[in-house]
Amino acid sequence: METNRFILKEIEASDIKNIHKGLSNPAITKYYDVHFPTLEATQEQMDWYASLIKEETGIWWSIVDKETNQFCGAGGFNGREKEHQKAEIGFWLLEEFWGRGIMKEVMPKLFEYGFSVLGLNRIEGYVVSDNTKCRNALSKINFTHEGTMRACEIKEGKPIDVAIYSILKHEWE
Repeated sequence: METNRFILKEIEASDIKNIHKGLSNPAITKYYDVHFPTLEATQEQMDWYASLIKEETGIWWSIVDKETNQFCGAGGFNGREKEHQKAEIGFWLLEEFWGRGIMKEVMPKLFEYGFSVLGLNRIEGYVVSDNTKCRNALSKINFTHEGTMRACEIKEGKPIDVAIYSILKHEWE
């Protein structure tokens, strides 16, 4: 898949160093449930990406700059429920690519794939309530804030709130 500035290619085993670069950075993983301090530990994430394909529960892509061939981040779907025609979307970028409009450019391509290829009717986004940058970004790309699940997860021994967002197929078309 391609946008004006980026190529999206399915994540494969050879992407482990790029995935580690992102998911070992505390600034990137601050609001996530994963953090991999070593390249070896990152194999768990690579196995997860592969299991999504095998189990048909999702797919993730590397986001690569067309001009420089530089890895920028990753995005995709997980938690796909065929019966209910829904999946969760996820997205992260290396710090040096924050604030460059990448999410706004790439997300519509992900929506197109989710609604057209995966047959989704609903795409969900779960965001730790304190992650205001991500919440604002989702609002800019037409996600609807449906509510906040209060104290629904424990992170570092403390309860956290998680906001739920969604976009429906008919809202995207």
